[in-house]
Amino acid sequence: MHRTYEHTPQGPARVPHTPLRCPHYGSSEIIKYGNVGGVQRLFCKKCERKWADNDALPYMQTPTDQVGAAVSMFYEGQSLNSIRRLLQQVYNAYPSDSSVYRWVARFSERAIDEAKNHKPDVGNTWVADETVLKLDNEGNVWFWDIIDAKTRFLLASHISRTRTTKGAQKLMELAAKRAGKTPKVVVTDKLNVYLDGIELTFGADTKHVATKPFTVEQSTNLIERFHGTLKDRTKVMRGLKDMQTARLFTDGWLVYYNYLRPHEALNDRTPAQAAGVRYPYRNWHDIVASGQVSTVSQSSVVSAPRVPVISVTRVRSKPVARTRRPKPRGKSRARQTGRTQSLTILSR
Repeated sequence: MHRTYEHTPQGPARVPHTPLRCPHYGSSEIIKYGNVGGVQRLFCKKCERKWADNDALPYMQTPTDQVGAAVSMFYEGQSLNSIRRLLQQVYNAYPSDSSVYRWVARFSERAIDEAKNHKPDVGNTWVADETVLKLDNEGNVWFWDIIDAKTRFLLASHISRTRTTKGAQKLMELAAKRAGKTPKVVVTDKLNVYLDGIELTFGADTKHVATKPFTVEQSTNLIERFHGTLKDRTKVMRGLKDMQTARLFTDGWLVYYNYLRPHEALNDRTPAQAAGVRYPYRNWHDIVASGQVSTVSQSSVVSAPRVPVISVTRVRSKPVARTRRPKPRGKSRARQTGRTQSLTILSR
């Protein structure tokens, strides 16, 4: 029930002995409770719950390392079918498409919520661009991004149905709110809507530099690299049904790009590290594992005792006397008369 040795290339290595605890209640009073599919099941005497000893989260059957690998492969650009095949090769597990989809959606929301608590320290030059994104049920939409030139931190993303000034202005407002400052320079392509969007958001305090992408004379290495990153990002946007799912997964990719993916241009650091952000997770496995319920061994808070069951005695009230309604005389006479006639016929 406890691992005290771990296999390494140099041989078995001794690891700290940690007793198992119930993931629901935090109690160490657990016993073995059978074996299902080669996996040991355990039973907690306190909360009377059963679970599998496979490092899975409460109310989940798949171990955290498999779930974290699936979410990481999704944001690396793998399709759902490819993820299932790789999980079968490595872990001998073959989850359904819907299961992988739910994992990505669930833990993307957790990563997004955690990222909202950190504010980056970015530079004064930002780069913005847009591209088209195809949805299954709603056709093509426009996908906007803006990045910091100094730290490569992706400040904001936005999805709109049209490529108008309103979409460009919304992107600038989201970026300014995320950074908590106004940039001095914003570099974009020669789309006219950027000129009005920057003017309406920042006024004359920000300079707009319009360049023509993918040309050596007028472009820079930063713009080219940004466009390449933007195209790589759209690869994971497969099977998106509507605007809601598109926003969820683009925000999840924003967290992956900023906090989990190292960059060669930043000396193998993440943009969040370059921007002075201390994100508590290193990869998707850490994010998935953070969903475990804190136990007595993980927290100094003592588990709450069981709520005592109070027995309540029901007090019966005295029965209420009911009065009988008298039967109508006409019917009783008719019945009595019919009965007398039938007896008379039988006697004859």
